[in-house]
Amino acid sequence: MFKKILIANRGEIACRVIKTARKMGIQTVAVYSDADRNALHVKMADEAVHIGPPPANQSYIVIDKIMDAIRQTGAEAVHPGYGFLSENMKFAEALEKEGVVFIGPPSPAIEAMGDKITSKKLAIDAKVSTVPGYMGLIEDADEAVKISGEIGYPVMIKASAGGGGKGMRIAWNDEEARDGFQSSKNEAAASFGDDRIFIEKFVTQPRHIEIQVLADKHGNYVYLHERECSIQRRNQKVIEEAPSPFLDEKTRKAMGEQACALARAVGYSSAGTVEFIVDGDKNFYFLEMNTRLQVEHPVTELITGVDLVEQMIRVAAGEKLPFAQKDLKINGWAIESRLYAEDPYRNFLPSIGRLTRYRPPAEAVADHAIVRNDTGVYEGGEISMYYDPMIAKLCTWAPNRAEAIEAMRVALDTFEVEGIGHNLPFLSAVMDHSRFIEGAITTAFIAEEYPDGFQGVTLPQGQLRKVVAAAAAMNRVAEIRRTRITGRLGNHERHVGDDWVVAIQGEEIAVRIAADREGATVRFQDGTAHRVTSDWTPGQSLARLDVDGEAVVLKVDKIPAGQRIRTRGADLNVYVRTPRQAELARLMPEKLAPDTSRFLLCPMPGLIVKISVEEGQEVQEGQALATVEAMKMENILRAEKKSTVKKIAAQPGASLKVDDVIMEFE
Repeated sequence: MFKKILIANRGEIACRVIKTARKMGIQTVAVYSDADRNALHVKMADEAVHIGPPPANQSYIVIDKIMDAIRQTGAEAVHPGYGFLSENMKFAEALEKEGVVFIGPPSPAIEAMGDKITSKKLAIDAKVSTVPGYMGLIEDADEAVKISGEIGYPVMIKASAGGGGKGMRIAWNDEEARDGFQSSKNEAAASFGDDRIFIEKFVTQPRHIEIQVLADKHGNYVYLHERECSIQRRNQKVIEEAPSPFLDEKTRKAMGEQACALARAVGYSSAGTVEFIVDGDKNFYFLEMNTRLQVEHPVTELITGVDLVEQMIRVAAGEKLPFAQKDLKINGWAIESRLYAEDPYRNFLPSIGRLTRYRPPAEAVADHAIVRNDTGVYEGGEISMYYDPMIAKLCTWAPNRAEAIEAMRVALDTFEVEGIGHNLPFLSAVMDHSRFIEGAITTAFIAEEYPDGFQGVTLPQGQLRKVVAAAAAMNRVAEIRRTRITGRLGNHERHVGDDWVVAIQGEEIAVRIAADREGATVRFQDGTAHRVTSDWTPGQSLARLDVDGEAVVLKVDKIPAGQRIRTRGADLNVYVRTPRQAELARLMPEKLAPDTSRFLLCPMPGLIVKISVEEGQEVQEGQALATVEAMKMENILRAEKKSTVKKIAAQPGASLKVDDVIMEFE
């Protein structure tokens, strides 16, 4: 077994690999850019080597710099994680030449299957059902438009060396094919150092289901069942689960055996994933093979009990797999929610900044539930604009799907993140969505259910009344505390009343509180009541309450004259007032938001890559105005209506903050 390995990656996956290496008694070496000098993976590793400036193409994907780090530290093997150099054949060959073991598949398998164009051709030769498409290299945008028309819209434009949603665009017409080709090409070059593009038919209403395979160097191949990855946004997975709520045992077995046959055909070893799209009739089509560890591997680990990173290391060291296919059963259900530094209220655009609060739910292992959080950040750390926006993978396991979903709901409610925009509210909304609960999902789920973007959650009346009762009870605790403040004026004793008005979610609800030593009974005007007990004290950011015997978790922050309460994806400003205060509050004028309709504002922190118009130019609705790059993704900003450009305030190369002005219109 190796004594020391280097992790050629960063963030949560580097931390994940370090944990298993430490468990195995193996020393670890981290590499880091200027932006990651204080990163968690650097703190966790036994050694760390600086490899260059923040952009990945000047640090993490520069093979020579990684090789220098290996020589400096004497690492015997390298785990590449995912992304970056994980599927780069030249990197694997450089390691082989140096006499360093690559903890991954052999370089011929990377060449054959890591390249999407080559893998498609191999799959066709092996009689594997594939999606129609053009497998040759595409030289320019004109050729991309011609090929797209021949295949028939909609089409998927994909980077040959891509992954993680980078370098991918769906095109529904010639204009989108032209724009999508160039953006995909640019993203692919920036993310992978390889700008080759291919085009295939986009199958509408598909499910994205993938098979985890594992192989050793002694001819043993197994599949560790499937993962359902259909809930995606911009072709990037958001929520995954294992097993799939859609597959039956017959289809699962057929997909698993086909995945193993494909791996065997290219002499594969290590962990790998064969991705399929599956239609409503359970017909499945080979999509691609990822010759690396997948982001969503924890859900497979939770239902099989297999540590995939450990098996990758043992296979690389020449060991045989310790199990056969018959040993790999499905135990329970696991769900993974990806926490992204993206603001769901701004169409999921990237958000950067300091994590002023970062408190994940406690990780726990029990017979009835498991909570796991794979992360690469810490409270006080910085979220950079240079890398992928994913900051954690929250996973729950339970004996069945309904219980795993409920465990995830509670875990999301207790996950505290402040300082950046993040998608926790959206993840909570999905867990309560009827389609998700039923398992009736496709890759179009987000587009279909949130066509106008995510606007937050409106709590149903039953849940809302519990929050009202909790807020009223918590306010009473705070009021009692205020009556005990020392240094008050004589003869000015403060009394806490029983009647209150709770302003929440656009309505006012009158309640009466009857309290005792154990808690409070909050009675509504219709005669119904809720019993609330808790040990919450004012100032605590997380409130765990019992409302009528049911656990309710609220994130609580003080705002002027009220509280900001977040639960189950809802973000509420709650005001608990006396009847007189409520009467006066109704007379207060409402503050109006400033009119910004004449400006194109930067929707995210990012770099201006291109300005597509000139001052004085008339633009039409939908016309491209500017391109902004953030977290390795290009975003084309388009005109919302016909207008004339009055002034351009930002030029290519400028780094802008959220809501900085890019241009002004007449």
